[in-house]
Amino acid sequence: MGLRQEHRDLDRAIAHLAETPSIDQLQLRRMKKRKLRLRDQISYWESKLIPDLDA
Repeated sequence: MGLRQEHRDLDRAIAHLAETPSIDQLQLRRMKKRKLRLRDQISYWESKLIPDLDA
């Protein structure tokens, strides 16, 4: 599974969990942090794939 797909899946899971009346705040925070780490990884790898225009 790619990073983008995992990020989308987490986004859906977070949205679903947020709608739950008995929300687990700790689980929600962990999922949001994981989603942010994935976004950072995606940005990092995209920056490595895009050629440096200053070179």
